[in-house]
Amino acid sequence: MSHAQLLSPAQLAARLDQPDLRLLDCRFALEDPAYGARSYAQEHIPGARFADLERDLSGPVQKGVTGRHPLPDPLLLVERLRAWGIDNASPVVLYDDGPGAFAARAWWLLAWLGKHDGVLLLDGGLNAWRAAGLPLTAELPAPAAGTFQGQPDPDLLVEAQHLLARLGDVRLTLLDARALPRFRGEVEPLDPVAGHIPGARCAPFTENLGTDGLFLPAEQLRERFANLLGERPPQQLVAYCGSGVTACHNLFALSLAGYPLAPLYAGSWSEWLTDHSRPIATGD
Repeated sequence: MSHAQLLSPAQLAARLDQPDLRLLDCRFALEDPAYGARSYAQEHIPGARFADLERDLSGPVQKGVTGRHPLPDPLLLVERLRAWGIDNASPVVLYDDGPGAFAARAWWLLAWLGKHDGVLLLDGGLNAWRAAGLPLTAELPAPAAGTFQGQPDPDLLVEAQHLLARLGDVRLTLLDARALPRFRGEVEPLDPVAGHIPGARCAPFTENLGTDGLFLPAEQLRERFANLLGERPPQQLVAYCGSGVTACHNLFALSLAGYPLAPLYAGSWSEWLTDHSRPIATGD
């Protein structure tokens, strides 16, 4: 059974009065880190709490050691989930503006801590909610104390040194979620060096979505990833991106398509570059 689940704005609207439902607003903008909190304060889906990518869904950056969005300390993340009123059995709905990358990061973190059931992404995000004419509010939800307990799953992570050792493995499929110009090394707006990890395949996360901003049907996603995998086993797939965020969108889409939950190289390109002895590649 897929760990990834979507719901439409109409389906979420029908569930808003569900007392145990928890909503997390994950809006963020890399070029304006205050955007999410500012937008949430202006309006959000009723009952939603705000989850900030850098304060809540990432740990502190260590210059020259980590990537731009290292994983949060799991104990601190568990505390934050409890502060949002989340229990192990809570249904949790995640959203951002629409593409779903930041919401997918929250989805992956919950899966990493062992919560695989009852975690859903709002398909189309807040853009779709607004387009449907559904209500928004600036009112903050009442405080709630959750009892969530979780442990990080080491099988869902790949560290840089282990990935480096596997680069020559013909069974490895390394998917890079960044856009093709960044993958090729033609442009690099965020990191000091352009290019990609040798042997990686470009799989832009935006191609998981249709022109309507919604996730493609599962059968289309499966065809997409089958073409990227070729004859290699899906069990040998690893996902990465610039900083471990948009790769989670590919992992969510893979799960929607029926593939097993693959590991994440969480440090991604921005961490890979911190060791100048690690190889880089450009072009296709």
